Amino acid sequence: MTAFGAIGDGSADNTAAFAAAIAACSEAGGGTVYVPAGLYMTGRIRLASFLTLELETGATIRFKDDFEAYPAEQTRWSGYECYGYSPLLFGSGIEHVAIRGGGVIDGQGSAWWNAYRKLRYEGIVPESVRRLELEELNRNIRESINSNIVEWDTQFLRPPLLQLIDCREVVIEGVTLLNSPFWNTHLVYCDGVRVTGVTFRNPADAPNSDGLDVDSCSHVVISDCRFDVGDDCLCLKSGIDEDGRRVGRPTEYVTVTNCIMQRGHGGIVMGSETAGGIRHVVVTGCLFIGTDRGIRIKTNRARGGGVEDVDIRGIQMRDVLCPIVMNTFYRHGIDESNPLLTSPDAVPVTEGTPVVRRISISDVTARGVQAAAAFLYGLPEMPIEDVVLSHITIEMSQDPNEQGGEPDMVKEKLVMAGEGMFAKHVRGLELHQVRVETRQGPALRLERAEEVTLDGVTMRRRHEGTKVVVWDHVNDH
Repeated sequence: MTAFGAIGDGSADNTAAFAAAIAACSEAGGGTVYVPAGLYMTGRIRLASFLTLELETGATIRFKDDFEAYPAEQTRWSGYECYGYSPLLFGSGIEHVAIRGGGVIDGQGSAWWNAYRKLRYEGIVPESVRRLELEELNRNIRESINSNIVEWDTQFLRPPLLQLIDCREVVIEGVTLLNSPFWNTHLVYCDGVRVTGVTFRNPADAPNSDGLDVDSCSHVVISDCRFDVGDDCLCLKSGIDEDGRRVGRPTEYVTVTNCIMQRGHGGIVMGSETAGGIRHVVVTGCLFIGTDRGIRIKTNRARGGGVEDVDIRGIQMRDVLCPIVMNTFYRHGIDESNPLLTSPDAVPVTEGTPVVRRISISDVTARGVQAAAAFLYGLPEMPIEDVVLSHITIEMSQDPNEQGGEPDMVKEKLVMAGEGMFAKHVRGLELHQVRVETRQGPALRLERAEEVTLDGVTMRRRHEGTKVVVWDHVNDH
């Protein structure tokens, strides 16, 4: 980089130097842009095919917090194809691209977070937010969407720190990515991805600060990574509602191994954007520390698609709100005025009805759990199907002052504290060698379930008068 005029003093603008170095590699048919130790301020960096961006240990790329440095760009934002601010580190339609090394990529997100807070909570539009351009570019989609997940009046389409869209053969290795304006790292429509040894870090109060979002991608390997963020740690997605079904691209063939998830709303999350489908996922050997939910599947009647053929095993959790969540009645992202989307009763099955099935979770230990041991909540017209939970030990917090909270966000806003597993609208549920130690209530409560198999469901510390299993409207058990 220094050969192209880059200065790592923390103040010089290196935007032109990065562009020149990447262009030189492209003209040569490929190459490596090497960033030596130093602090390099820059605007947007746009990557190219057959390129490695390598950061030496001690090197930091820090992106300017001048919003004008990031022009409008076609993207997928919270599941919708639209225009938003350009991602800070960006690649589109490229192949054989790698980002690696021991350095740091810093999105300097505080200016973006503060602008969002002023807009959302005070109704103040900061002068730096160029909303009129994006409003015009997104006019058609703005007029067609009635959803509470993208609040057009309070969101100004902040960019991810790193986004690769429609790329092939991608490697992200060793680097630390932190302080993203929106999601930290967003992979969209990519095929052949390897993410290993990466640290994703955002402050706990940074809004919408997911760690890694894998969105309609195939053949993805994620290993030996650490997440410490303010929203979902690792999230698999596939587009939202009608727009996601129009695109129709699943996230599939994903493996996740040996990762540590700290804080965040969820450790490993699938959804709520499930329109294209999420399938063929294997997760092994991960540790969750203080996440709200551990393993979390969420979708609703507007989404369509669904989640299927998932195998999760060898997980340890500490101090989580709820270790296992499968919720197809997720209350965010729907037209709340539409009774067909909000009714607690069965409604006709449509293309928007999601399917969650064939989920296996085994060899899980969770201690210090605050709300509920597990929360499975299906739709009356489309129960969650064929879930196997085996060799699982969950110990709830015994603190009598523990307030717990919502195991997940369903329409009726259930609040639990120190309680066991709850399953409603499920079919083909199997529990094998499952031990749950509650602070109050049974180990398992079933409502409106079918084809239930229980084998070795236990609770050693029985509360006086408390049954291990309680059921209501359960058939074929």
